[in-house]
Amino acid sequence: MSESKQFNVAMIGLGFGAEFLPIYQAHPLANVAAICRRNEQEMNEIGDKLGIEKRYTKYEEVLADPSIDFVHINSPIPDHAWMSKEALKAGKHVMCTVPMATTIEECDEICQLVAETGLKYMMAETVVYSREFLFIKELYESGELGKIQFMKASHPQDMDGWPDYWKDMIPMHYATHVVSPVLGLVDGCAEYVSCFGSGSVRDEIKQRSGNPFAVESCHIKIADSDVSAQIWRFLYDTARQYRESFDVYGTKKSFEWTLIEDDPHVLHTAKKPESEIPERIEVPDYAHLLPKEIQKFTQSIQDADHLSFVQGGGHGGSHPHLVNEFLSALAEDRDPWPNAVQSANWTCVGICAHQSTMKGGEIVKLPAFTIK
Repeated sequence: MSESKQFNVAMIGLGFGAEFLPIYQAHPLANVAAICRRNEQEMNEIGDKLGIEKRYTKYEEVLADPSIDFVHINSPIPDHAWMSKEALKAGKHVMCTVPMATTIEECDEICQLVAETGLKYMMAETVVYSREFLFIKELYESGELGKIQFMKASHPQDMDGWPDYWKDMIPMHYATHVVSPVLGLVDGCAEYVSCFGSGSVRDEIKQRSGNPFAVESCHIKIADSDVSAQIWRFLYDTARQYRESFDVYGTKKSFEWTLIEDDPHVLHTAKKPESEIPERIEVPDYAHLLPKEIQKFTQSIQDADHLSFVQGGGHGGSHPHLVNEFLSALAEDRDPWPNAVQSANWTCVGICAHQSTMKGGEIVKLPAFTIK
């Protein structure tokens, strides 16, 4: 990896976003040039702690700073699309936490801006850089799984106690944690979806979100493939420990995510005696794929009390992999993974799924701009 140039990053949002700052500070290709947060006191606490001098409370001031090469957006979900668009218009590359947007139109606008400007965009999807996904990907690419026959993923989540704006969210509008692994593993695009709602949420959630259902369960047809996948989501009023799961069923081996956090995952091997088919396994870490300066961050959570990390099990050690992928893409002048079009396909699966839910499970095709 070339270390001849460092890229200046501005971190936008310092709740979840603060977790990434020490990683950027340690990466040989990065320089943390600025931080931005509306709450000046909290921003100054982080800036003082990490020795970051340039601080902004207004996003437009970040975009006007000619020294900034890219923004890493970790603001609330309603801000993702407009902030990404404004950054691209200002000539900045964009790394943005999930989801890309909450409307098809906004996803399209971001993709158009990326195509017009030649700038890089990456949706910072944690699951496809988690040690579990990297392990399954290694099994698949080595042929150990055999032919993939089916995939499924779940993301149950109780959002009571989270910031109030989550009450406005539709479960499938925040579905990339389950969409990304089923499409990412086979490098596929979703072609169309069918989704059903199940159960009901309390009146406050129904009125604010416009979604009456407790659970949304979706089947995804993958383009140019005989494989389909099933995903499901909820945000309120259903009893379940937090889980970001990804199960893969192959002809030779199958991987099933643990049912309970911190229990072992299970690997099934075909054609063994019945009692020997399942095996509890510990998934290895994949820090060796990273520059030595940031390898420690696959096991280190800076803000271990943040609900996002407590519930997500530290996001599977994915944070330094995300940082390294985007910086490497900038250094090598290539598209990051996922790029804008892939990010749009992954995001629009959930948007289309909710449309299907409200139409009683009717098939909804993904927009053409996301299938390339």
